[in-house]
Amino acid sequence: MDENRAAATVRLEPWSEGDAELLRALNAPELMTHLGGPESEEALARRHRRYVDLTADGTRAGRMFRIVLLPTGSAEVTGAAEATAGAIGFWDREWAGEQVYETGWAVLSAFQGRGAATAAARAVAERARAEGLHRHLHAFPEVDHPASNAVCRAAGFELLGPQDFEYPPGHPIRCNDWRLDLERF
Repeated sequence: MDENRAAATVRLEPWSEGDAELLRALNAPELMTHLGGPESEEALARRHRRYVDLTADGTRAGRMFRIVLLPTGSAEVTGAAEATAGAIGFWDREWAGEQVYETGWAVLSAFQGRGAATAAARAVAERARAEGLHRHLHAFPEVDHPASNAVCRAAGFELLGPQDFEYPPGHPIRCNDWRLDLERF
């Protein structure tokens, strides 16, 4: 792990109406390769509405967040400022006969390789644990997506093995099932 990656600090901010442009930026072809390709404007609008609604829901069913990358060291010295780096969230799902949380993330190309996704995965696990609803948090990156699998490993998830999955619905993929025990995290 390089020094920048180890030093990444993030803040999770609740998803809001104003995050539609971030979702549009995360819909870039190079970022959607492992997710079935870019979505249409209509599909993005529906997903944005789901994110806003999930974040406002008081049932503990999950939350979506904007990932804000914080500058390392003193901003006065480095000249760095906070930057919106991507999105992450967790939501209810049934998996292998158990109610669990699932998590997923996306980081804008300009911020990849800095440890933002790993720091955000740890932070979202803390948020999921605080909800106290489910014991496990799962992530399902494609088997051939080395960066997301590395995030899972670095964030403390346990690899349970490959699984057949559909994402988006109707698009079969082979993914790894990574699980984090929120009671031991």
